[in-house]
Order: sequence, then C-alpha cells, then structure tokens
Amino acid sequence: MIYEIKDLCFSYPTSEKPVLSRLNLNVGECDIVAILGRNGTGKSTLLNCMLGLLKPQSGSILLSGKDIKEMNERQIASVTGYVPQTYIASFGYSVIDYVLMGCASRIGLFSKPGKSERQDAQAALSELRIEDLADKPYTEISGGERQKAAIARAIVSSPKVVLFDEPTAHLDYGSQLLVLRIIKELSQKGYSVVITTHNPDHALLLGGKAALMDENGSLITGSVDQVITQENLSRIYQADVRLEYIKSVNRKACVYSNL
Repeated sequence: MIYEIKDLCFSYPTSEKPVLSRLNLNVGECDIVAILGRNGTGKSTLLNCMLGLLKPQSGSILLSGKDIKEMNERQIASVTGYVPQTYIASFGYSVIDYVLMGCASRIGLFSKPGKSERQDAQAALSELRIEDLADKPYTEISGGERQKAAIARAIVSSPKVVLFDEPTAHLDYGSQLLVLRIIKELSQKGYSVVITTHNPDHALLLGGKAALMDENGSLITGSVDQVITQENLSRIYQADVRLEYIKSVNRKACVYSNL
C-alpha cells in the first residue's frame, strides 16, 4: 500500500468546524484515485496533508508503510511527485532546468544537478513527448505545455505516487483531454496517481477508484462505478445531475438538464 490514511482530522485555526473529519483513504500500487467535491470541501487540504505540508490534529498517514510525521521533506519527496494547479515562474527558466528542480530530493543541499540528473530530466521530457521544448523559456510555452513540463518535473525522480491538484483547471478542452490521457498512461507504467477534480467525467474517463468529499470533510470511497452514481452526485453537488450512457462514445457521461 502506498498511502494508508486513517481517521484523519484537520482544522485551520480560523475554521469554525473541521475541514477533514475522520477521513479514511487507501491508495495502492498503480491505483488511480479521483477525489471529487465542491469548492471548499478540503480536497487541496487533503493533498497538502498527504505531502506533509500540513499537520493534522489527529489520525494517521502512512506513506509506503512509514508514518509521515516521522519523515522529512526529502524522504517524502523521494516517494511522491506533485503537480499543483498553477505554477507562475518569476524567472524564465528553460524547460529542462524547470524539470531538473524535481531532482532536489536526491542531491545535496549545496549541490547542483549533475550528468545523471540531466539525463533523467531529458528522459522525463521524452516520456511526456516535449523534448523539443527543453531549451525554451518556461514562461513562453503554452498552458498545456507547462502542465506537461510540470508532470515531467513530478516524475523525474521516479516517485511511487504522483498527486495532481486539479491539473486541468486552467486548460482548454483539448489540453484537458491530453493531460487525462497522460495520467492514465502513468498508471499503466506503474505509478500510483491521486487527482482532485470538479468534473465527474474525469473520474469516469480515468476509471479506477473514486472518492467523493462532502461538506463535513469525510469521504465516500470505492470503485468509480460504486461511487460515481446519480444519487451521490446530486447529493454532493446539490444539483440535478444525471448519468447517461452515450452509445456513440460507448461510455457513461455526466449530464444535466437545460438551464
């Protein structure tokens, strides 16, 4: 098991109620887990706890069998890769230098990436099929290309699991589909994947497992077919959401009535 999260509780100092309340979640090897929920329910908070960036008040998080509280940042980073919603560079790094930042967990504090790290960065760019962008400034490539570069940075050190925080939030429709295909491919190549999203169709497309987060900070977890139901979606999103089988694309899709 990559992640074992049990009875996790977290509150911000200004919170009137817990953001996460006795939350339980397991992530196995090669799992894809899509976490869905309304804005403000705690999806990003959960990822930050899983990365060791936030300290829960109670409960436990085991990462590859180790209590995350007993792991330092470098140890956590050696197991996990992270793709944030957005990254705004303040300096025009080349794409390959941006990807090389993902090697920080395995080099010394005052060291710089060497030949091995540069080869791994080139390999990550090739895996994402953006090796032609290596020398271009990160600030001058498209949004979809930036997200692919962010994924390359997350996998350059060969982590066991990659956490994605709403990776399609600021992308056009074609780029969203491209990123979802990449996430599916990562799972097929042996990575575990956790993704937060607002879109139930993303969970349906990716398959695997799903976790619906409610306003009380708890999760309903299971296979996508078990969790992504019309009843659950309507309750969580408080909207007339329906699941329909679309024959032309041979899959279920989330639809809603006219406005």
